[in-house]
Amino acid sequence: MKVVYDAETDILRIVLNDAPIEESNEDTSGIILDYDAAGNVVGLEVLSASTRVKDPRSLEHVVTG
Repeated sequence: MKVVYDAETDILRIVLNDAPIEESNEDTSGIILDYDAAGNVVGLEVLSASTRVKDPRSLEHVVTG
């Protein structure tokens, strides 16, 4: 998994795997889900991230279980 924040475009992108994106849908305004050919979510984008996320430049990594 990879998390990238682009301050110039104010987009936060979370890549779940490297599968090619077959389709993208903006199910909720400003949240874009990317799907592979099998319909699995492979990533998501948060537009205007600085207004939706407390601090898009910080990342906390937590593993449970």
